[in-house]
Amino acid sequence: MRALVGLAVVVVAVLSGAAPASAHVTVNPREAVQGAYGKFSFRVPNEKDTASTVKLEVFIPTDTPIASVSTRPVPGWTVALERSKLTTPLKLHDSEVTEVITKITWTASEGNAITPGQFQEFDVSAGPLPEVDRVVFKALQTYSDGDVVRWIEEPVAGQPEPDHPAPVLKLTKAGPGINAAPAAASVTTTGGGDAPAWVLPLVLASLVVAAGALILAFVAWRRRPAAA
Repeated sequence: MRALVGLAVVVVAVLSGAAPASAHVTVNPREAVQGAYGKFSFRVPNEKDTASTVKLEVFIPTDTPIASVSTRPVPGWTVALERSKLTTPLKLHDSEVTEVITKITWTASEGNAITPGQFQEFDVSAGPLPEVDRVVFKALQTYSDGDVVRWIEEPVAGQPEPDHPAPVLKLTKAGPGINAAPAAASVTTTGGGDAPAWVLPLVLASLVVAAGALILAFVAWRRRPAAA
C-alpha cells in the first residue's frame, strides 16, 4: 500500500512539473518567417489576486524596426502609438520608410481591466519582418495597485528562463516551400506560453495512473487483516 501511495505522489509531482511555472506576457505565434507579414497577439495574463491589469506597453526595438505596424481595436481599451525617426530608412516596395512605430500602449477604460484569473490578447499586424534571428518585444504590465511588472529580460540559449522574460518572436529564413508573402498568422497561450503538444497526453496519462494507484491503495487498505 505504501508503494502504491508513493507512486501516486510521484505521478502528481511529475504532473505538476509538466505545467507552466507561471504566466508571462507572450507573443503568439512564437515563430514566423523573415520578410513575411503576419498577425501576432500579445497575450497578457493577470497574475495578481488583489489587482487588475490596466495598461500594457510593448516596445518594438529600433535595431530591428518593422516598416508597417497596425493594431486591432480591443473593446474597452484605448491605444496610443509612438513613432521614431530611423537613421537608416527601410525599403518598402518602391518607397523608403523613414519613421516607424516603436511603442504601443493599450490602456483600459473604467470597468474593462484584466481582472484576477483572466487574460486578454492584443493583436497587431506587422511586416515585413526583419531579416534577423529574433525580435525581442520588451513589455511593461501595469496593475491597478500601481505595480509595474517589467517583462524585459532577454532569454539566453542554454540558460534557465529569467524571472521576467520579454516576449520573443523567433524568425526563420524563407526557403523553398515557405511563403513570405503577406498572410495572417494563426494565434496560438498557455499562461506563460503555449504548452508543447505532448503535454496534454502526458497530463491525461498521469491522471489515469494516479487515480489507479489511489484506488488500488484503498482496496489494499480495506482488505488488510483485522487487528487481533
